[in-house]
Amino acid sequence: MEIPAWTEPTLLEGGLAVDDRGEVGFVNDFTFAGVKRFYMLQNHRQGFIRAWHAHRYEAKYVLVLEGSALIGAVKVVGDWDAPAKETPVYRRVMSAKKPAVLYIPPGYANGAMSLTQDAKVMYLSTASMEETKNDDVRYESRYWDIWNVEER
Repeated sequence: MEIPAWTEPTLLEGGLAVDDRGEVGFVNDFTFAGVKRFYMLQNHRQGFIRAWHAHRYEAKYVLVLEGSALIGAVKVVGDWDAPAKETPVYRRVMSAKKPAVLYIPPGYANGAMSLTQDAKVMYLSTASMEETKNDDVRYESRYWDIWNVEER
């Protein structure tokens, strides 16, 4: 199975079916093509930011399993040691109450902020731990500062 050729963050929306037996959450357009490992993140408090983590070759899929989180993805433009800060950032609120999988392609940095105390985020990666060792670039959490929650 081939890894998708999407060149920018792509949201695969799912759904929730409810009947007298209970609920079934799903994202039927998601396949596990290219996935080699997964990990889950859960912060100790609401509002905590884990960002920015970039890869030249590795792609990621993001799914919120519990609660809600703000997910960011930004293309690394220019010098990987000091990328352009003006690059538009893809920003998406994801919730376990609305199943969806966000694809983050290679060449992007990603980050997340817990919006609820119980937020749990699963990441599925297209690289093994050995493959990712030389493809791991980190930036400080507010390098692209998208973390303000607007009151409405």
